[in-house]
Amino acid sequence: MNRRKVLSAGALGAVASLAAPAIARAQQTFSWKMTNAYGPGAPFYVTGPGSPTYFCELVKQMSGGRLTIQHFAAGELIPALEGFDACSAGTVEMNAANSYFWAGKVPAAQFFTTVPFGLNFQGHNAWIYHGGGLALWEELYKPFNLVPMPMGNTGVQMTGWFRKPIEKIEDFKGLKMRIPGLAGKVYAQLGVDVKLLPGGEIFPALERGVIDAAEFVGPYQDRRLGLQKAAKYYYTTGWHEPNNVTELTINQTAWDSLPDDLKAVVRTAAAACNTISHTWCEATNAEALDDLVKNQGVIAGPLPKDVVEGLRAATKKTLDGLAASDPKIKKVYDAFLAFKEKHDKWAGVSEAVFQEQIRTDGV
Repeated sequence: MNRRKVLSAGALGAVASLAAPAIARAQQTFSWKMTNAYGPGAPFYVTGPGSPTYFCELVKQMSGGRLTIQHFAAGELIPALEGFDACSAGTVEMNAANSYFWAGKVPAAQFFTTVPFGLNFQGHNAWIYHGGGLALWEELYKPFNLVPMPMGNTGVQMTGWFRKPIEKIEDFKGLKMRIPGLAGKVYAQLGVDVKLLPGGEIFPALERGVIDAAEFVGPYQDRRLGLQKAAKYYYTTGWHEPNNVTELTINQTAWDSLPDDLKAVVRTAAAACNTISHTWCEATNAEALDDLVKNQGVIAGPLPKDVVEGLRAATKKTLDGLAASDPKIKKVYDAFLAFKEKHDKWAGVSEAVFQEQIRTDGV
């Protein structure tokens, strides 16, 4: 054998030796579990376009089957609101929920779901993706061995269902209302007896008078729960949740085990679901609201302006108080407000003008 052939064979062998680990890594497969805070069959939150089950299938297809995720709705593997702890401990690799469910563990987490009188879908996503919000979210969850990211958004939500009309700010006092998140703390300032109930318990509680009012999502989701059969006053302002983020959390150790290309698949699939879920809500809510008003006797409309201003004042007092009590909340809140101030200037000459001058009813 001549020297050239020996060198050539050696070089090829070296290349094959170096490439083998990379090929092995590329073909490595992962089988994960995802739990969910919402029950089986719930549109948007469990099934349908942009939902967590849609995300799992999308990841499987995009990864060529190298990453498969088995989805478990609330109660199928663990109770509804135990996903944070299960994912943190590594019992499961992923959990789908809303970050405001973890207010008792991580008070500042609430700001990543939504902020009363805050930013809409466009603005909130701009803050998370491009305004430093995601880095703050990741910093907040790092001690819990979790990686968070957005995976869905309802857009602006309805203020909620009331058994009696709301005509002045004092009408909130003494009401028993199902309402989660920062808005619940605002209502509490106004004398509301705040209740946190899972979706499946809202209708029976409202129907029996255990609660006087309830907020869930929007016309399509609310009609599915039958809330129109228990209350007829449906307010549309959406001050409390101008958007609402579905949170995906991933166990940090599991995340670190993924190669970079599969991490990119997860992030891209989550971002896709963020948009697809929101547009699904936009596509389905109009028909549902029309049906509720025309066919089911619902009285829908905005809250009176003086009530909205009273809520705005109570919101500022509540959020300022929370920021003063917790340095982590203050850090997130200050960053959110700084971004909102800049974004509001653009929104004032773009979205606001479109809504006031370009969009017209009936066209």
